[in-house]
Amino acid sequence: MLGHAFEGGKQRPGFRLVHFSLQGNHLHLIVEADDEVRLARGMQGLAVRMARRLNRMMQRRGEVFADRYHAHHLRSPTEVARAVAYVLGNFFIHAARRGLALARGVDPFCSAVGDMALTVVPETWLLRVGWTRGRPP
Repeated sequence: MLGHAFEGGKQRPGFRLVHFSLQGNHLHLIVEADDEVRLARGMQGLAVRMARRLNRMMQRRGEVFADRYHAHHLRSPTEVARAVAYVLGNFFIHAARRGLALARGVDPFCSAVGDMALTVVPETWLLRVGWTRGRPP
């Protein structure tokens, strides 16, 4: 259901959704934005699309997200490599905290599942190539 929200909001002028990980009560996104205004507008549009889908699914109305997003500008290949590893491996981190022993694999609720219809190919050097030159996490 949220796939439709991601599909519709993954690319707007100056905003691109590159990676995501859905958790039980939060989500992690790696996005590219041309500036702070484009980031704010892109995130607002994505949040509205997700809220509409979730409200429709739960047959309810009203606010879905209590908090705003927290942005962190990734500046180096190492920082991007660590962020990508964290976002795509977050499912296993949360499972381990709950005492669940999960076999390593791919989180079914993240952008690593291979459904590129939900994300876009990055445009910046850091997310296209640079992160592969970063030190392993």
